[in-house]
Amino acid sequence: MIAIDGPAGAGKSTVARLVAKETHLPYLDTGAMYRCVALQALNDNVDPHNQAAVARIASEISIVLEGSATFLNDVDVSNDIRTPEVAAVVSVIAALTPVRDAMRTQQREWIARHGGGVVEGRDIGTVVFPDADVKVFLTASPEERARRRVAQAGGNIDEVAAGISERDHIDSTREDSPLRPAENSVIVDSSGKSIDEVVAEIVNAFEVTRR
Repeated sequence: MIAIDGPAGAGKSTVARLVAKETHLPYLDTGAMYRCVALQALNDNVDPHNQAAVARIASEISIVLEGSATFLNDVDVSNDIRTPEVAAVVSVIAALTPVRDAMRTQQREWIARHGGGVVEGRDIGTVVFPDADVKVFLTASPEERARRRVAQAGGNIDEVAAGISERDHIDSTREDSPLRPAENSVIVDSSGKSIDEVVAEIVNAFEVTRR
């Protein structure tokens, strides 16, 4: 199993998908799970700071991840969970312990069903799967991450950089499983590297563990 953690905009999803392809392992995007909770909260007009209400949503909704598709209560929301509206509240929702508990349970069940995989998020190597074969902390400079986000989705680079900075602060200072490299993790800084170079570095680290 390969656990990939890192801050917003580091390229975790893209890299994890390619690593999964190269290693022939299933892929789990845990960020999509938290985004599903955020989307449902928005659809239900629930205040994202209302812990009890959001926790109830997290425990009741059905989330199914199939390849690159995400289904929320049997509806394909692969595009809906990537909107700016969801991005604006997901970090608040993801900081709530009952929500994290519910998502971690589903993540562990997913891995048990699939017999392993490539899992990316922000607390995968530190909390969810601390015994993963390879733990990677994928990062990049704030400027690089902002440029990538703008290249992908457009927007004002100063505003995007500010949003990334705010997300970094929330993720790294929350009480429940703050963002940080896991013990014995491989630190991969993707600044100035191609996606293929980053993928090769992680795949090589995984292959070393299997020799």
